[in-house]
Amino acid sequence: MSELTERTQLAVRIVREIGAHALTYYQQQDIGLDFKPDRSPVTRADKEGEELARRILDAECPADAILGEEYGAKDGTSGYRWYLDPIDGTVSFVRGVPLFGCMAALEHDGEPVAGAICFPALGEIVYAATGQGAWWANDIGAPSDALDLRLARVSSVSDLGDALFASTGFHDFANIGKAEGMARLLAGVDSARGWSDCYGHYLVATGRVDVMIDPYMSVWDNAPLLPIVQEAGGRFTGLSGASTIHEPNAISTNGLLHDAVLALLG
Repeated sequence: MSELTERTQLAVRIVREIGAHALTYYQQQDIGLDFKPDRSPVTRADKEGEELARRILDAECPADAILGEEYGAKDGTSGYRWYLDPIDGTVSFVRGVPLFGCMAALEHDGEPVAGAICFPALGEIVYAATGQGAWWANDIGAPSDALDLRLARVSSVSDLGDALFASTGFHDFANIGKAEGMARLLAGVDSARGWSDCYGHYLVATGRVDVMIDPYMSVWDNAPLLPIVQEAGGRFTGLSGASTIHEPNAISTNGLLHDAVLALLG
């Protein structure tokens, strides 16, 4: 088994364990809600989930670097770097909406090579590794070696007028100077929905949504999504069109619609 395959399986284990832990707080009254300096919410589940992931990585891959949303960076010497976002969609989590995800990603020599996302309240998981395809299952109660895995593939919609578009925070496009572009995009697609955060990108990777845009992203948000969307046959870029995890925003599409979306956004 290759190092990449072993670490991808470890990523799956990590997000499943974070997800199981998150469910102990989900829709409970005492979730330890606090707010960061930028006023974004953080909970006890976020902090404890990342602590759990770091303990696993320290035991299994002590030479790997780590960058997490809650506890920053740890240097490594192996050439591998992990990105951790224990609860992506904390607003959903806090409000008892099941569209939050537990995320882990792997980078090797500066290139994103694997990602995994668990949606514990939905019972779904998706993961991918470079050259190994993207896979999803909707029975995460099963053991890892018994998941009912299906190949994740993007849709074949080629006309923007037939497309289903999702986004996180429609009003935020005005804050990044894209209000007119968003209006053009909304006028050009068949329908739009507010399926937010990593869940919207996951829907693109599994062919259920054609376009997903996030106006604000961090590297730990982007890192799992790029390999998942690309291995599913789609495109993942920033609003600049650059295929990287280091952009402050993100677009996932089935690939066929990507250039048209970028052109309308301006």
